[in-house]
Amino acid sequence: MSAAPDFSLDGRVAVVTGASGALGSAIARALGGAGARLALLARRTDALYRVAGELAGIETLPLAADVLSAEALGTAREAILARFGRVDALVCAAGGNVPGATVAADGSFGDVEEDAFRAALDLNLLGTWLPCQVFAEALAAGDGGAIVTISSTAAQRALTRVPVYGAAKAGIESLTRSLAVELARRHGDRLRVNALAPGFFVGDQNRALLLRDDGSPTERGETILAHTPAGRFGEPDDLAGAAVWLCSPASRFVTGTVIPVDGGFGAFSGV
Repeated sequence: MSAAPDFSLDGRVAVVTGASGALGSAIARALGGAGARLALLARRTDALYRVAGELAGIETLPLAADVLSAEALGTAREAILARFGRVDALVCAAGGNVPGATVAADGSFGDVEEDAFRAALDLNLLGTWLPCQVFAEALAAGDGGAIVTISSTAAQRALTRVPVYGAAKAGIESLTRSLAVELARRHGDRLRVNALAPGFFVGDQNRALLLRDDGSPTERGETILAHTPAGRFGEPDDLAGAAVWLCSPASRFVTGTVIPVDGGFGAFSGV
């Protein structure tokens, strides 16, 4: 009889970028709850240290680092190896949209400035590429590692008003598959790369698009909910189980995949 799947992260070290954000902090909490020691990376140090302080009983190392700086990430990697001696998982949770790359309700994609386009693309795509590049060899040096990137339902289905964000997340999905192949060619099954694709989760960046001041859904929010079989927006903890699974030995033969966590939004035709 086969042994039960191993979802434990006991003794492992997980690095989470964007750890001060709602999704990043929820994923970090779940990984820590599964036994991992945590290296938490973010630019916003006040929020980062607050998150670290909330993870009672979990060994954490909060580090200020910009995912758009290979030098800062390299410095963080050395601090993590000095503290923990290993890296077993990397979750690239830094990302999101930027205000200038969101098309106004009565506007056109032609209104998006080039700088805003580049900023959204860099934050998501370059901000995923660089951490993978910096931490890959450390991940491969241990007993076997996992990289989890964060895509979006916008990568697979065209959404109005966020064309740049959708393009950036589509790039992350392509990058995830390419890195899965590239790293398997170099390291066999010892280093896996997969993506999570959240549906509609309410956060600081999209709250005004989805909710009115009284908390009721906007017209856009109502349309989204009508096309989400689960009937609600996602909550940060909804990503927890999938993130732990992809970082654990239970998914040891899973690589190059994109796992939707969207309440069924991507499965529904609207009819």
